Amino acid sequence: MTSDFTVGDGDDNLQAPEGDDLQPPDTSQYPADDGPGLHASLEAILLVADEPVPEVLIAQVLERPRHEVAEGLRALAAQYTADGRGFDLREIAGGWRFYTREDCAPLVERFVRDGQEVRLTQAALETLAVIAYRQPVSRARVSAVRGVNCDGVIRTLVLRGLVEDSGTDPETGAILYRTTGYFLERLGMASLDELPDLAPFLPENIEDIEDNERTRA
Repeated sequence: MTSDFTVGDGDDNLQAPEGDDLQPPDTSQYPADDGPGLHASLEAILLVADEPVPEVLIAQVLERPRHEVAEGLRALAAQYTADGRGFDLREIAGGWRFYTREDCAPLVERFVRDGQEVRLTQAALETLAVIAYRQPVSRARVSAVRGVNCDGVIRTLVLRGLVEDSGTDPETGAILYRTTGYFLERLGMASLDELPDLAPFLPENIEDIEDNERTRA
């Protein structure tokens, strides 16, 4: 059924479209003084997050009302679903994070399995060495030793089955990582005791670095 209504005193009539043609309002952009719009800002933050990010934290970073951030997140999640993207945005464990869509899981598993045969980059090898010798260790401590952010590299090592979650740090709550049985298998070792002595190659102030990172965490 089509309903007509008139606006103003003129002869222009605005007709609401048929039910199937109704379009949801465009909430993809919210007013902002400077910088990217809300959706672009949300995507940028969530893209680098490896843990669910709470709405309140995102609101603080973007300096926007929490309800506005919540609406933006839900609008994005709905948009990804409607577009049939290979990933979706989920609210889980008190926060929001990108996940591979469930029906794409077989493709991702195949990619990860085949990718294990690809040689590791220098950055990955260095990160893997730090984890092997300092495990269980947090991302912050690994980054402190290498002097660069290692989040992306650690994610790659986890996907390749060389590193795994080892619980959380009782003091900071940060996720700890350790090497896996597959890591030993690839190196042809029976246990970590067979790792060569790495102490001469570590920074002399490693303990001070770790204390500083623990304080920041």
